[in-house]
Parts: sequence; C-alpha cells; structure tokens
Amino acid sequence: MDPFSAEGELLNMHNAFHQGQYTKVVQFDTDALSAENSLPARVLALRARVALGQAEDVIADVDGEDDVPELVAVKAYAQYAAGDTSEATRSIEQLVATSSESAAIQLLGGTVLQAEGKSEEALALLGKHQGNIEAVALIVQIHLQQNRTDLALKEVQAARRWAQDSLLVNIAESWVGLRVGGERYQQAFYVFEEMAQAAATTSAKSLVGQAIAELHLGRLSEAEFALQQALEKEPKDAEVIANTIVLSVLTGKDTNELTS
Repeated sequence: MDPFSAEGELLNMHNAFHQGQYTKVVQFDTDALSAENSLPARVLALRARVALGQAEDVIADVDGEDDVPELVAVKAYAQYAAGDTSEATRSIEQLVATSSESAAIQLLGGTVLQAEGKSEEALALLGKHQGNIEAVALIVQIHLQQNRTDLALKEVQAARRWAQDSLLVNIAESWVGLRVGGERYQQAFYVFEEMAQAAATTSAKSLVGQAIAELHLGRLSEAEFALQQALEKEPKDAEVIANTIVLSVLTGKDTNELTS
C-alpha cells in the first residue's frame, strides 16, 4: 500500500510537507512507523530540511550511505540545492540508469532533470510511476512550465479518478486552475485559503497560494494581507518576496526595500 495514501501511515507527514509545514515534517515522530515506511519517512524529512535551507547538513547526514539508492538521490537533490549542479546531475543520471523503478528516485531525479532543462528525460522517468501522486504533481508542474495546460489538466483528471481525496491532487488541480482562469480562479482560492487560514495547516507557502489566487481575482488588498502574513512567517523566503514585489509593482508601491 502507498504509505502516502489516505490509508497510509505517512499521510499526515506527507500532507504537512505539501502544505509547506517543513519544520513539522522534520519533527514528526517516526518511532512507531512500520519498518517498510522508515525509509520513505526519512527521505521526506530530509527533503523538508532541504526546503528549510539545510542542504549542506543533509549532504553530511547521508554521507557514507551510498548503498541505499534513495539516499544517494537525496544527496544529489541536496547537492543541486547547494549549487553543485553538475555533480548532482551526474549522480541522478547514474541512478536513473540503475534504479529508475524507485519512487524516490523518480521524484528527486525528475526534479533535478527538470531544473537542468531536461524536461523530456524528467517526464520519461516520472512516467514510470505506479500510482505516485507526487510524481503526478511534478508532471503537472512540468507541463505547466511547457505551457501545455491541456496535458497538465489531463494528468489531474486522470489522478482524480484514483486519488480523489488527495490533498496534493487538490493542490495540483489548483495550479492548473490558475492557468485556465475564469471560475477556476475561485476554485483555486478556496483550496489555498482553506490551508492558509486554518491554524493547523497554515504556512508561508499556502499563504502565497492564496495571495496568487486573490491577485487573479483582482482582490489586491486581500492579496497584500495574505503576503504580509507570509512575510511574517518567512521574511527571507524567495517565493514570498518575489510575489510581494509583483504585488508592489501592481499597486505602485516602492520595491527598494524588498530588492535591496
């Protein structure tokens, strides 16, 4: 059974990750997990640490564990985040050649390959997934970056048939909705607003999602409030700052403080 599915024991940890609650993921109590889920849980926690800016620490953490392909993939992922892109890409390409059936290698490898501009290689790797909703979400992101909204929508609709209650499906569908427009803007807003405003699920990431939806709906003051909340949580987060700059330009406000 997929440990991240609605019946899986990593569901809460997985949802926290995709809500942007990375510290919560790192602090998740994994002592009671079954043996088969200990590695997926560790990989998820390490990914959360990379998201928190701890890439160098993650590299040190997994150093010497080259006998575990998933941890080698995590190391490459962290190396890429730390700026060692050539070594990270080389390592991922070796893993793809030998261990492409691993869900972690599909996801982390696909992420690195896409970042390197190797979209077709990333899609080919991700296409090997067996019911992995994270792989679907990354495929959706890649298609949106390719301006293939039609293919992104097709992926979401297919995933909805077998993972209809998945938070990540809702998020991916909202990404597509923000590209499609019209009434989809409001639908996307509901998804991000529910995460952003609930005390148990709020994060800078979900607040940015809410703000982007508000911007598309023409609600600039509401978007500004959401981004102010996000800045309070993560004042150095690049995504928060970038969207705040966009809003400042739209409203005619000074951006010097944000860009300095």
